[in-house]
Amino acid sequence: MKERVPTVFVVDDDDAVRGSLRLLLKSVGISAVAYASAPEFLASYDAEQPGCIVLDVRMPGMSGLELQEQLNRRGAMIPVIFITGHGDIPMAVEAMQQGAFDFLQKPFRDQELLDRIQRALARDRENRSHLHQKDRIRERFETLTPREREVLALVTRGMPNKVMAAELGVSQRTVEIHRARVMEKMEASSLAQLVRMALDLAVATPPA
Repeated sequence: MKERVPTVFVVDDDDAVRGSLRLLLKSVGISAVAYASAPEFLASYDAEQPGCIVLDVRMPGMSGLELQEQLNRRGAMIPVIFITGHGDIPMAVEAMQQGAFDFLQKPFRDQELLDRIQRALARDRENRSHLHQKDRIRERFETLTPREREVLALVTRGMPNKVMAAELGVSQRTVEIHRARVMEKMEASSLAQLVRMALDLAVATPPA
């Protein structure tokens, strides 16, 4: 499947700001789409589209903070850069506390905004790469039998084969076979990697 091009979504009720930001991004080869309101953006929002949002804090109707709240409720991972006026610093601080990536106070230099956008796009790539990896690990986990899942949970607690055998009421050899199958199915090259996978999936109990 063709990889999507990252897009910067500009959400601002000011026509002049939208136009200038779109031109600025186009001049450096960054794909951009502009929206005049938060509801307009939400109506077309696609969680699978990589990118970031450049969002005005103060807008009529739904504010930037309210849009951020809506995105948080949807579990959106897309980084948000808020544009704030001089009197909006408390709102910007609140936005950061709610998970915003960054905020920029007006007036700002074009390069300053571009630098932050590049950092936000890099963060989005990292987040999506991690999520994709986690999805693949989850798919492998789903191939394990109930017994193999039990063995995985015990392995990640640092339990020796002999103790696991007693715990499960099977022979030590059977445990060894299950362990080998778990390693193979999970595509883990080491016990440490297997533990890391299990912790990422929250199926492991940290060692006591």
